[in-house]
Amino acid sequence: MRLPLTLALIAVTGLTACGFGQSRLNPLNWFGRSKEVPVASAPATTTNGTPVKDEDDRQLVQSVTSMTVEPNPGGAIITATGLPPTQGWWKAELVALPVDDKGVLVLEFRVAQPPKPWPAGTEWSREITAGYSLSNIKLQNISEIVVQGATNARASRR
Repeated sequence: MRLPLTLALIAVTGLTACGFGQSRLNPLNWFGRSKEVPVASAPATTTNGTPVKDEDDRQLVQSVTSMTVEPNPGGAIITATGLPPTQGWWKAELVALPVDDKGVLVLEFRVAQPPKPWPAGTEWSREITAGYSLSNIKLQNISEIVVQGATNARASRR
């Protein structure tokens, strides 16, 4: 029983000495807890200042209440929970913007408005969750992930 434990300790010590401790392969170097940050970017506008119209008619969720980055064997899964103003919002999705030169990936938390008015209800009854998957290849150049809503954003850094 002592031999496997001894071999494991030797392997860990050897990997640490080879630089594994600073490597992105080390699970301890993964993204930490998210924290609230100011909204990362304004919507794109044309030269006359009007918003650029894209084919996505969904809106940003009112606020992002939580965000996690969970490692998996092929990369990571980003999960975010948002709070729309009323019940009935649907078609939630985290939509990626291009990664900037500082390695920041911004994900817009978009939701579709209900087709008819709904009551506000309690906060927990309005919560909506969306996820986004990133491969290890895409994660290589990313140092921070930001999930953005209309009034706030949450970020997690390496």
